[in-house]
Amino acid sequence: MARALSNALLKGIAGFPAAHSRSVHASLIHNGLRYSSTVPNDPDTHDDFKPTNKIENSDFSLNDVVEQDVKDNPVMIYMKGVPDFPQCGFSSLAVKVLKHYNVPLSARNILENPELKTAVKTFSHWPTFPQIFIKGEFIGGSDIILSMHQNGELKEKLKDIGAGPKSE
Repeated sequence: MARALSNALLKGIAGFPAAHSRSVHASLIHNGLRYSSTVPNDPDTHDDFKPTNKIENSDFSLNDVVEQDVKDNPVMIYMKGVPDFPQCGFSSLAVKVLKHYNVPLSARNILENPELKTAVKTFSHWPTFPQIFIKGEFIGGSDIILSMHQNGELKEKLKDIGAGPKSE
């Protein structure tokens, strides 16, 4: 009887919105390993333990980050998720097509930072994701990459970047 009452009480407390707003919890399973993190969202948490944004505390803006990414990486993809764990079908398709060419692929997960997502849209003047840049040039999304792959344009565009298409 005491155990049933205790369980009912705990279930009732867990149902309150305040019980869920104390922290943000994220988990990821990759290669059989589970990664998780809890970010405190508690006003009583000391500033030393709160996550910080290093970009906010510098003269470097997110637009500068995007510009540097595109300039420094021969193939840059802004996507939902990461290449090893895409979070949407379009991002997954783009990664599969690009990996076919065995090129070094740099990526940023736009789901981690809404401000980054906005900065990328502003930089490219393109509203959707993924966004692929090759040799500093904005190419487009997964549909454009797939079309370029099918008509041979992508092979030509990537020819001096990687080792070439994987043998099948």
